[in-house]
Amino acid sequence: MKTNLTAGARAVRGLLLTGAWTLTGTLAAPAFAQELTQQTAPAAVTAANAPIVPRVEVTGSAIRRVESETALPVQVLTREEIEKAGVTTAAELLGRVSANVNGLTDGASINVGGDQRGFNSANLRGIGTSSTLVLLNGRRMANFASPGDDSGVDLNNIPAAALERVEVLLDGASALYGTDAIGGVINFITRKDYQGLEIGGYFGKTDEGGAGKRTLSISAGTGALDTDGYNVFAVADFQRTNALSTAQRSFIPNLQVEQRLGHLLSGYTGPANIRLTSNQRDHLQELGFTINGQPITNRLINLSVPGCAPPANVYLPAGTGGVDACTYNYMGDTELYPKSEKASLLSRGVVKLGGGHQAYAEVALSRAKTWYTGSAARVTGYIDYSRVPQLAGTGLDELDDDYPGELELRMRVNEAGQRTSELTSEGMRIVAGLTGTVAGWDYDAAFNHSVNTVKDKDTHGYLLYNELLEGIADGRVNPFGPSSAEGLALLDSIQVNDVVRRARGTLDSFDFKFSRALGKMEDGDLALAIGGEARRERNRFTPSELLLSDNINNDAAPEGGRATGDSRKVAALYGEVLVPFAKQWEAQLSARYDHYEQVGGAASPKIGLSYRPQAGVLLRASAGRGFRAPTMTELHRPTVYSSTATLPDPVYCATVENNYSDCADNWDTRRYSNENLKPERSRQFSLGAVAALGSHVNASLDYWNIKRTDLISEIGDDIILGNLAKYGDLVYRDEDGLIDYIELRKENRGAQLARGLDLALTVRGINTAYGHFGGRLNGTYVLSSKIQNAPGDAFVSNLNRFVTDGVVQRWRHTLSLDWEQGALSANLQNTWSSGYEDQNTAINIDDGSVVAANRVKSYSLWDLSGAYEFDPKLKLRVGVQNLFNRAPPYSNQAYYFLSGYDPSYTDPRGRRFYLSANYSFR
Repeated sequence: MKTNLTAGARAVRGLLLTGAWTLTGTLAAPAFAQELTQQTAPAAVTAANAPIVPRVEVTGSAIRRVESETALPVQVLTREEIEKAGVTTAAELLGRVSANVNGLTDGASINVGGDQRGFNSANLRGIGTSSTLVLLNGRRMANFASPGDDSGVDLNNIPAAALERVEVLLDGASALYGTDAIGGVINFITRKDYQGLEIGGYFGKTDEGGAGKRTLSISAGTGALDTDGYNVFAVADFQRTNALSTAQRSFIPNLQVEQRLGHLLSGYTGPANIRLTSNQRDHLQELGFTINGQPITNRLINLSVPGCAPPANVYLPAGTGGVDACTYNYMGDTELYPKSEKASLLSRGVVKLGGGHQAYAEVALSRAKTWYTGSAARVTGYIDYSRVPQLAGTGLDELDDDYPGELELRMRVNEAGQRTSELTSEGMRIVAGLTGTVAGWDYDAAFNHSVNTVKDKDTHGYLLYNELLEGIADGRVNPFGPSSAEGLALLDSIQVNDVVRRARGTLDSFDFKFSRALGKMEDGDLALAIGGEARRERNRFTPSELLLSDNINNDAAPEGGRATGDSRKVAALYGEVLVPFAKQWEAQLSARYDHYEQVGGAASPKIGLSYRPQAGVLLRASAGRGFRAPTMTELHRPTVYSSTATLPDPVYCATVENNYSDCADNWDTRRYSNENLKPERSRQFSLGAVAALGSHVNASLDYWNIKRTDLISEIGDDIILGNLAKYGDLVYRDEDGLIDYIELRKENRGAQLARGLDLALTVRGINTAYGHFGGRLNGTYVLSSKIQNAPGDAFVSNLNRFVTDGVVQRWRHTLSLDWEQGALSANLQNTWSSGYEDQNTAINIDDGSVVAANRVKSYSLWDLSGAYEFDPKLKLRVGVQNLFNRAPPYSNQAYYFLSGYDPSYTDPRGRRFYLSANYSFR
């Protein structure tokens, strides 16, 4: 049959044929293929009486097409798969995506400070939360509002109960979506219409107690769009999870944190440690003063040695307290998993307007309230030595000190209770739009108003600082034992209960897109899509008056002493052309231009190519450029005061024969934003194949390669001190040559490289006398992951090696095996992460030793569930997560507050049992 081509189509066809055959040699390498799911259609049907294959919009393209007709790798997680996994939140679901590495989690948020507690994020390829774009029904949401180093959507704002599927685009997509889509795009797609009433419930408990979970979801809808001309539905979801403390887990003692990581523990104890001046120590040594029957040797002493009031306060000569004092093991006195309450509502309405037009509106509301509980407050207090009976009469007031007779105390205020913060993240998104067809053009245009608000409230254990010091100095608060009734009353009266930080991020946008077929080509329609977006982003950060007064113990005032507010406008235009330019060949050409107020513009082109050499085989490739605009936090955030991990100062070390006990310390840092930042740039390409290996097996293998340049980053403090010849001007010293502070400033510097392979394998439709069997494997094998800190510097690899703040594991996978027989079904799942070289650089400043080298073991979790469908209305599922009760493997990482394991990817809850039920009244 002769195909009529327009002149334009012929020109495009000829232009692309040359490039296509050039790529064929590369693409024809042996390869497996991406899963061809039940939602994916085979090659186009040509028979005259064949059913029409529905065309849909797939993440990564603005043109509707059959899902299989894509040159980009998209992993689809269906509602059925979500139910089988027994997960109830978006963060739990993404923990089972092998390409998602080092995202922010509740476990990593456990600390007693920090601006971004409660932020749950995605991080495709492990190249940064800020380089993964998260969408809800194809449109942006406001990012987590609290300022910090990471920028992205809080997964707590995703209405998990309303999800129909999740599409994970494992390729850069700035050419369509703009900024942030360097590592990939995660599109959470909710139900579009629903009729009837459905109630679902979930109850879970852990084997050892703690971290129990209960959920309730209600879905209701009315109206059939085809017959009634409208549909309105809503899904409400409520979840509550209990806290989990270290005392509730047997694996915590087995980590042997005291023996292995005593130098990471605290020297602030109850009863209090006393920090002597050098004169005081020398004077007591001359008097023959002893502790535990031995002459004192250090400046840090504790008169209760060796008792030390266990279990949290221990005598640990090799620990931070040293031989003459006590050490506080906060891993015996904190929480591993926070208490939380989450609620969400998604409502959507669609009405036919006639003439092929529809109006729609969508409202998404969410609130996640999380209570983070850490150890009791610590404080440096001061008392007169005469208040300590063992030291009275020793003449410390006669020494030549700045404050003769004054003792410095490093104390833990246990009587005030554990420090607890209440973090509330609220999301609201309202979308209203029109869709339909005008003059042969399909269109979709909408207004999007999205808000995220964060409230960080100190609720208990945080005390008014000045009043606390007065109570210690005058004896009302006893540093060495129980306080008097008057002291307890004082502690109760100075408890802080205040929303200390408020943040609000707002995104207002109008977007549109038009698409249509332009003409017939040899293997389909030449199609075009054009679109644009106008967006305004606003951020506001408001510290409370109490916080700004700098009178909250353990919660310092932000630098600058003021609230901040910033806004900017963004405008963008994009286009996409789908060109089936030869038999079984298709090209996807797209480009986008974004302009950011203050930052400037960025162009992002991309080409994708697919070829079907035979039925059931697809070869594909893509190449493109992308960008990430600097966030308003990176541009305008006030200076942040912080400190390093324990690091040696080479200049000081050279004067003390490299004795780390003298020249290693937690040095002060000052972190600066930079209003002159420009966008990061990226280039990425991928090669892959999709194949049906017989009638039951589908497979894929995709190679991906990403390079980022003009990386927005600070030079790591460890890198600065390790190369003072190059970065010595960032280290500020006092008149004695000691480090005053280290400057960490956001700059466009260096580069990042990442490349690897994505493997997907699906087996389905194996029918036997014993039931129907199937299975899926999705895995990511990383070939390289490394960062260059500045032009000319060597690249530093974090592949299978914990560097600074995390690790990218070589291999991660999710395996799922299914069985079904009538109304009964079962599912067995495994998630696996490879082992890696640990962070083997921590220093014990008491004796100068470096932590013993360790290799973190691989981490494998098995889940088992079974379901029974009594009838189409009622379905029950029972399951066991972490079937073999696998504990997190030991790690000596020193980046997170929790020690002994890495909380960023492991789960401390242990074996968990759950029961879920769904009843439909339809």
